[in-house]
Amino acid sequence: MSENAISVHLRQQKDFQFEISFGEGIPTVLGDEPAPIGEGKGPSPAQFLAAAVGNCLSDSLFFAIKKYKQDPQPIQCKVTAEIGRNEQGRLRITHMQATLTLGVPAASLQHMDRVLSSFEAFCTVTQSVGQGIPITIEVFDSENQRLK
Repeated sequence: MSENAISVHLRQQKDFQFEISFGEGIPTVLGDEPAPIGEGKGPSPAQFLAAAVGNCLSDSLFFAIKKYKQDPQPIQCKVTAEIGRNEQGRLRITHMQATLTLGVPAASLQHMDRVLSSFEAFCTVTQSVGQGIPITIEVFDSENQRLK
């Protein structure tokens, strides 16, 4: 494995429930499918994917703004994953919608045009997932002004 690789370890607990370990010092998480397949005792794989996209986008936006020595906290992000059937009738995530909201008014931040034009390109997860699943991204400030 290369030095740039990451790994997680999954261990089945019962039926569709898997304990997911991310490494030493990081709490484990229980993943599960929703009813009626599973018991819904933890996030589903689709929820983990949506969380990964949202977390990466939030990190990238925060980093891009902090680069200009500004503080947009607290950033919030909501990701919705649409699930539909493909031509073979199999369930797939067909589209994702990410809405990021800054914790401050845009008027209090400088260089937002540069930030908004570049932050997505640095999001490893979103850029990777987006090659197979269309992802729409919106950004708002704390006064609900649409920035992107």
